[in-house]
Order: sequence, then C-alpha cells, then structure tokens
Amino acid sequence: MGKLKELNIVGNEDAQTVVIFESLFESKTFLDVCYSTPKEYVSICWAAYQQNSKKNNNLNGKIFELIIYTLLYRENILPFYSQAKVAFVPNIEFDTILYSKSTPVSLSLKTSLRERYKQADLEAIALKYVHRRAQCYLLTLSSEEANNVKNKVNDGSIIGLDKIIDCNTNDIDDLIVKLREITFQESQKIEVVEGFLVKK
Repeated sequence: MGKLKELNIVGNEDAQTVVIFESLFESKTFLDVCYSTPKEYVSICWAAYQQNSKKNNNLNGKIFELIIYTLLYRENILPFYSQAKVAFVPNIEFDTILYSKSTPVSLSLKTSLRERYKQADLEAIALKYVHRRAQCYLLTLSSEEANNVKNKVNDGSIIGLDKIIDCNTNDIDDLIVKLREITFQESQKIEVVEGFLVKK
C-alpha cells in the first residue's frame, strides 16, 4: 500500500481509498507536497483529489481523513489514534484521538456537516463525561455550514464541541499551532478494577 502503510498511518483496511489518495501525487508521495501553512496543505490535497478522481461521496470523507492524518504526520503531531475507541465511552468510534493525560483531544472529521455536527457534539459530550478536560474539535471543508454551526457553539446550543474548524481558513493553522503545544503519548493500559483480588 505504499508510503501510508510503510509509515503505519493506515492499517489493512480501506485499500481502495489508500490507492486513490496515493495516486494524487503522481510519482511523489504526500511527504513531497510543498506547503507553507496547514491550510495550504489541505487545499492542495483536496484540489488534487477533486481534479483527478471520479466524484464519489462515499470516498470524500475517507480522503479527507487521510489528508488530516498525513497533515498531523507532516506537522509531527504524534502519536494519534484513528478510528479510536476510548475506555468507558461505549459505542463510539472517534475519527481521531490524540492522547494526553492532562488533555485528550478529539478531532471529528466531516467534509460536510448537515446534521452530522449533532453526532459530533454528542460524541464530545460522552468523551468529556469521562475526560473532563478533553478538547473536542469538529473539522470540515464546508465553510457555509461551518459558520452556521459556529453560531450554535457561540449561543450555547452546542455544548460538547469546543470549536468548529473550517479547513479552508486559518482555523486549521491555529489548531495545528495549539496542538503542537501539547505533548501527546500512547495511552496506558487501564485496569478496569483494582484492589485486593480474592479468588479460588
């Protein structure tokens, strides 16, 4: 599967999406993309996908995820978990979790929002119920929808998400700067129950 597999950014799943993503750069890889800001990286990769691939709404979200994963890799914001499950937060698979003991960070990745922001908000509430200081961000490529949802965050209609990040703007640049200030690590193994164990 090429560079994404070699660098352990993807597992064995979603081979079709990986092939499409890696074909965007012709004989190069995402490591060869020249950019000056995170916003520019997202723009270059998304434009390449839009120009060189047949439009497929089912793949849009997966390609966007790979753009953000490779951006995090390029910006050395590591380690991170994709398609992550968090202990004591049942029935939720988070798009991206960056783990820190003091401040776990969730990135919900949606090319467009429509009603999906409600799901992202519920996931953020569930995560914060367990990790009170968690930071939860919703990243999108839809500027108009992002502005509408930002208003809902500001008026208190949305209570779990900390910020809506429009990846067409400097929002993504600011987020990357903020994430660089946090030291992330692999999560520790959790003993669900501790104490003196009595057994036969």
